[in-house]
Amino acid sequence: MQKIKSLMTRQGLRSPQESVHDLGPIESFRIPSKEELRELREEPTDPQVQQEIINSIEEVYFSNDSFDIVKYELEKLPPVLSLQELEEYRDKLKQQQAAVSKKVADLILEKQPAYVKELERVTSLQTGLQLAAVICTDGRRHLNIAKEGFTQASLGLLANQRKRQLLVGLLKSLRTIKTLQRTDVRLSEMLEEEDYPGAIQLCLECQKAASTFKHYSCISELNSKLLDTLEQIEEQLDVALSKICKNFDISHYTKVQQAYRLLGKTQTAMDQLHMHFTQAIHNTVFQVVLGYVELCAGNTDTKFQKLQYKDLCTHITSDSYIPCLADLCKALWEVMLSYYQTMQWHETRDQDEAETVSSVSDGSNVTGTEENSFDRSYVKKKLEHGLSRIWQDVQLKVKTYLLGTDLSNFKYDDFIFVLDIISRLMQVGEEFCGSKSEVLQESIRKQSVNYFKTYHRTRLEELRMFLENETWELCPVKSSFSILQLHEFKFMEQSRSPSVSPSKQPASAISTAATLFEQYCSGGNPFEIQANSKDDETEDVLASNGYESDEQEKSAYQEYDSDSDVPEELKRDYVDEQTGDAPVKSVSRETLRSRKRSDYNLNKVNAPILTNTTLNVVRLVGKYMQMMNILKPIAFDVIHFMSQLFDYYLYAVYTFFGRNDMPIQSSSLSTSNREQHSARQFESTGLGLSSSRLRTTLNRIQESLIDLEVSTDPTGTLTAAEERKEKVPSPHLSHLVVLTSGNSLYGLAERVVATESLVFLAEQFEFLQPHLDAVMPAAKKPFLQQFYSQTVSTASELRKPVYWIVAAKAIDYEQMLLLMATVKWDVKEIMSQHNIYVDALLKEFEEYNRRLNEVSKRVRIPLPVSNILWEHCIRLANRTLVEGYANVKKCSNEGRALMQLDFQQFLMKLEKLTDIRPIPDKEFVETYIKAYYLTENDMERWIKEHREYSTKQLTNLVNVCLGSHINKKARQKLLAAIDDIDRPKR
Repeated sequence: MQKIKSLMTRQGLRSPQESVHDLGPIESFRIPSKEELRELREEPTDPQVQQEIINSIEEVYFSNDSFDIVKYELEKLPPVLSLQELEEYRDKLKQQQAAVSKKVADLILEKQPAYVKELERVTSLQTGLQLAAVICTDGRRHLNIAKEGFTQASLGLLANQRKRQLLVGLLKSLRTIKTLQRTDVRLSEMLEEEDYPGAIQLCLECQKAASTFKHYSCISELNSKLLDTLEQIEEQLDVALSKICKNFDISHYTKVQQAYRLLGKTQTAMDQLHMHFTQAIHNTVFQVVLGYVELCAGNTDTKFQKLQYKDLCTHITSDSYIPCLADLCKALWEVMLSYYQTMQWHETRDQDEAETVSSVSDGSNVTGTEENSFDRSYVKKKLEHGLSRIWQDVQLKVKTYLLGTDLSNFKYDDFIFVLDIISRLMQVGEEFCGSKSEVLQESIRKQSVNYFKTYHRTRLEELRMFLENETWELCPVKSSFSILQLHEFKFMEQSRSPSVSPSKQPASAISTAATLFEQYCSGGNPFEIQANSKDDETEDVLASNGYESDEQEKSAYQEYDSDSDVPEELKRDYVDEQTGDAPVKSVSRETLRSRKRSDYNLNKVNAPILTNTTLNVVRLVGKYMQMMNILKPIAFDVIHFMSQLFDYYLYAVYTFFGRNDMPIQSSSLSTSNREQHSARQFESTGLGLSSSRLRTTLNRIQESLIDLEVSTDPTGTLTAAEERKEKVPSPHLSHLVVLTSGNSLYGLAERVVATESLVFLAEQFEFLQPHLDAVMPAAKKPFLQQFYSQTVSTASELRKPVYWIVAAKAIDYEQMLLLMATVKWDVKEIMSQHNIYVDALLKEFEEYNRRLNEVSKRVRIPLPVSNILWEHCIRLANRTLVEGYANVKKCSNEGRALMQLDFQQFLMKLEKLTDIRPIPDKEFVETYIKAYYLTENDMERWIKEHREYSTKQLTNLVNVCLGSHINKKARQKLLAAIDDIDRPKR
C-alpha cells in the first residue's frame, strides 16, 4: 500500500481523463521476465493454496520498509552450505514472492473501478473551486471601487467629525487626570529631594483642584490619596526634623520650618524637636557604648542590646574606656552644637522678621502679625527652657558612664586625659547654658579621690623603690634647666586652651576669647584625641657630661690643673710678720684661686645638682598639679599628697646620710674610751646636730608617714590597719653606695648629690608656692603655710648633719690628740718653733683638700657645701685643740705661749687653704688659752660666762693653770661652781 501511495504522490493530481488514460492495471509492477512468467503459470491458482503460501511468509518481512531482506537471509545461512538446500530454499522464496505478487495484482484489478470513479469526483470538485475563486475575486474588485468612490469620501468625513468632537472632550478630562497623576509623582520626587515646603504647597493646590473634578470617580480616589500623601509628608517631616539633632543644616532646617509653617504647626514642631533631642541623646550614648562593648566582646551575641544603659556601661573594658568616652563626648557635642545652631537660626530669623515688620508697618494683616509674634515668643521660651534640660540629660548620661568603671588602676596619663575630657565637657556646659555642672563635678570628684589615693600609694612605693636603688649619681642637666621645660608643667604656660575650663582663666581672657561653640561651629570637634608628642613639647634638658660643650669641659679641667699647686704652698715656711695673718682684702691671683677652690665646680656651668629620682619626684609634682589644676575640689588632698612626696624624700636623705650610726674611723690602732667619748662630745656640743625645727619635722614625718613595724599584727584593730595602709616603710640605702671609704671622703659625692638634690627640690616647691596657694581652699591655707615654713625651709638645714659626718671622719682628730699628749708644756723658755702636731694637722687638711678636689671632678661642690665642710672640719679641729690643751697635766707660762704659737701657725696655713672668714671657733681656742692667765676672781666670773666648754675642760683650767698659785679652798670653790654649771646638763 505504501508503494501505491508513493506512486500516487509522484503522479500528482490530474484530470480524470488523464488519470484514466495514463494508469494501467499493472502500472506499479515491473515487467516479469520469461522465466518468471513461466513460473507464474506453473503456480497453482487455487486461492486457498496461495493464501497458505502467503501465511507461511515470516512475520519479519511485514515489519517496515527499512528491513534489510538480503542481510536477514544471509545471516540465516548455516555454517556449512549445501547447494541443494540453497536451491530448495530459493524456490520456496520464489513461490512466496509469486503468491504475494499475484495477490497484489488481483487486489488492484478488483479496486480499479472504484478508484476511477473517486478520481472523477475529485476532478469535478477542483473545477468548482476554481470557479468560486474567480467569482470572489470579481466581488472584491467591485467592493474596492465602491469604497473608494463613496465610503471614504462621504461617510468617512462624518465619522471623523463625530470622533473629533468626542476626542476633544475626552482630551480635556485626560489632561486634568494626567495633571493630577503627575502631581502625585512630583510629590514623591519632591519628598525624595527633601523639598518639604514645595511638596506641601503643591499638595494643597492639588486638593483644591481635585475638588473641582470630584464627579470623576478616579479623581475622588486621587483626592483621598492626596490626603494620605499629606499625612505621609508630615511623617517624613518629623523624620527630617529628627535629623537636625545630630547634624544641623541651615537649608535643611529652613525647609522644615517653612513646611511646618505652611501646615500651621510651628508650636507642634518645637515640641517634637525637643522630644527628638532627648531621644537623640539617649540613642547616641547607647549606640556608642554598645558599639565598644560589642567590639570588645568579640562576638555577635545580641544580649547587650537588651541591657539598660547603666548596665551596659559596666561592660566597658579599661582599654576602650577613653576612646569610648571621647566618642561619647564627641557625639553629645554634636547634639548640643545642633541645638546651639538651632537657637542661632531662630534668633537670626526673628531679627530678620522684626526688621521686615518694622519696615512694612501699614496696619494691614495685623492678625497674622500677632499670630507670628506669639509663635516666635513660644519658640524662644521653649528653646531657652530646653537648654538646661538637654544639659542635664547629657550630665546624667556621662555621670552614669563615669561611675560605671573603677578608674583606680588607670595609668596617670589616661586618668588625666579623662579629667581633661570631663573638664572640657564642663566648659561646654558652662558655655551652653551657664551651668556649673554639679553632677559632673561630684562624679569626677568621687573618681578622682578614689583614683588619687591608689595612685599616690603606688607612687610612694615607687619612690621608695627608686630611693633604695638610687646610687646618687649626678643626673647631668643643662644650666638653663627649668621645671617648666618638662612636659608635666606645660599646662602652667598655657594661657588659654580648650582643655582648661573658663573658671581657671582670667576674666579678660574669657571676655576676649571665642567660645567653643563659636570656634567649632563651622567644623571640628573639641573632643578630638590628639597624641601629644613629647619630643615636640618638651625641651631636651639633659647635658652630655654636665658641660655645655666639650671645649668648656676641657678648659675646666685645664683651669683646675693650673690651680692645683696647693701642696707646694703648704710646704713654704711663710709667715706674714706684720699681721700674722693672710691678706684678705687684696684681690690677688692667689685670692681668686682660693675662691675658685672654695667652690669646687671645675668652672662647670652652675647646672642644678639632681638625680633621676629627683626628676621623677618633680615630674610627679607636675602630674599632681595637673590633676589639681583640672579638678580644684580635691586641691587640698593633692597638695597634702605632694607634701608627702617631699617629706619622704627628705626623710630618706636624712636616713641615708644624716645619721651617724657608725663609730668614727681612726688610723690609730689603739683608741681609748676617753677619746671616743671626746669625739662624741663634739657632736653633743651642737656642731653636727640638726636644728630643733629639723628634728621636729623629722619626728612628724616618722610618726605620720613612716611604717616602722616589721610585721602586721593580726590582732590589731581595723583603724590601726587603715593607718598603716597610709604609711610607707622606711627606705634602705642601696648596697652599691659606699660611705665608709676614706678615699671618697666617706661618700661625699653621693652626699652632695643627695643633699643638693633635696635643696633643689625645695627650691622648686618654693617656686610653685604661688600656684599652690592660688588653688588651695582658704580654710586649708594654714596647712600649706606650715608645710613651707616647717618642712620646705628646713631642706638646707640638712646639710649640717650630713656633712658633719664627713668632717668628723675626714681628719684624724684622735691621732692629733695623741700627738698633743706627747708635747711637753712645762718648758722654761719661750720656743720659736711650733710643735709637730700642727704640721700633722695641716697635712691632714692638705689631704682633705686634695680629696675634695678629687670628688669635685665627679660632682660640682657648691660654695655653701664647701663652706659647711670646711667649717665643720675647722670647728672640729679647734675643738680638738681645746680638748688636747685640756688634757695637759703640767703647763708653764712658756708652755702657754707655745700653745699660742702653735695655734697662730695653724691659722696662718689654714687661711691659705680656705677663704672662710672669720675662722670658725677661732675665739673658742684663743679664749681658752687666754684663760690660763686669769686670777681667781676673774676665773670664777669667766667660768659662769663661758658655758660652751665642757666640765672636763673647765676643771683642767682650775687644776693645771691656777692650781699652782691658789689655795685648796679657792680651788674647791671654783670646782663647785663648775659642778653647778654642769648639773642642769645632766
